[in-house]
Amino acid sequence: MGTVEQMKGKLKEKAGDITDNPQWEEEGRQQAAKGAEDRRAAEERAKAQAHEKKSEFHEQKQKAAES
Repeated sequence: MGTVEQMKGKLKEKAGDITDNPQWEEEGRQQAAKGAEDRRAAEERAKAQAHEKKSEFHEQKQKAAES
């Protein structure tokens, strides 16, 4: 989701540059930056979920060993 927002922002920024519209350029920069942060946040959430699953797996193995 963030990748699409980032690309849309870059396109808007370029359109602003071509049409000499500084407002579009700034909006595009901000939209692209937001998209990049959204993408990074999604990546970090996915990493955290993978670590949680790994932790759960080890906990199950520990309980099995204790039985």
